[in-house]
Amino acid sequence: MSDSVLLQQLKDQLELLEIEAEKDISAASDMDALEQLRVRYLGKKGRLSEILGGMGRLPGSDRPLVGQRANVLKEGLQNLLADRLKTLKDQALNDLIANEIIDVTAPSSGIPAGHRHPLIKTSDEIVDLFCGLGYGVAEGPEVETDHYNFTALNIPKNHPARDMQDTFYLSGNNLLRTHTSPVQIRFLENNPPPVRIVSPGRVFRRDSVDATHSPVFHQVEVLAIDEGLDFSHLRGTVMAFLKAFFGDLPVRFRASYFPFTEPSAEVDVQWRGRWLEVMGCGMVDPAVLEGLGIDPERWTGFAAGLGVERFCMVRHGIDDIRRLYTSDLRFLEQF
Repeated sequence: MSDSVLLQQLKDQLELLEIEAEKDISAASDMDALEQLRVRYLGKKGRLSEILGGMGRLPGSDRPLVGQRANVLKEGLQNLLADRLKTLKDQALNDLIANEIIDVTAPSSGIPAGHRHPLIKTSDEIVDLFCGLGYGVAEGPEVETDHYNFTALNIPKNHPARDMQDTFYLSGNNLLRTHTSPVQIRFLENNPPPVRIVSPGRVFRRDSVDATHSPVFHQVEVLAIDEGLDFSHLRGTVMAFLKAFFGDLPVRFRASYFPFTEPSAEVDVQWRGRWLEVMGCGMVDPAVLEGLGIDPERWTGFAAGLGVERFCMVRHGIDDIRRLYTSDLRFLEQF
């Protein structure tokens, strides 16, 4: 076969391919059929590739003539495929709209009711129990000053007690509060005794994340200042609260140390055969009251603090604190 005959044969094949492809693409009834046509005509093993495979038998001077014609054909078919795809998508959307008519007068089938996060439920229950004992609720900022977070609580600079709380420090002598006790100081500055408040909120410490620790967690602080309060009032309040929350569980008080209370104690409950620490407490140190201009000879008080996560985990048998901070509905829907 002469070169001229081969050249004309390839051109004729391209012309025939263009006619057939345009006809088939225009008749494609859905997107799957259109994709099959794209592969048939323009795929690596498609009709166009087969035709271009014959270019190797042409002399070098004739190959550009076929190549240019093939490129024009390929671009035209790609445009035709894109236009047909858009038409099919628009048609599918119009069919969907036509078939999914919403009757706005039909009665509602109901919206599934949500529920509160287990941490929020636990915190609210704790606050409600203390409100039932005559306490009010006080809140304060999460970004605190060194004065309210430490100094006013009898923790001056270089005091060893600061090592007990690994702090997130910010600029301008500010920090993320390590406990909710600063709320007590702010409240007492503007509200003279007698005082009974409970302070729930988030706190922050440089803890490594594991099954029992998180750099962000929740506390509830309890404060009572009045005439004649002593450790027996503190113990009675704590016992009444723990019984209301946990039921009739064995409770013990252990001597401990906190810089803003003296004497101080940690409180354990017997849970599943072992003692579990659930809160710290103590009588408000007279130095704290004096710093607020409150006469410690007349007024005495007690304070207690607890971790909401610990109470929530004990109540619901949760083995890993990290479960409380995920958005896993499989876990959350259990509560």
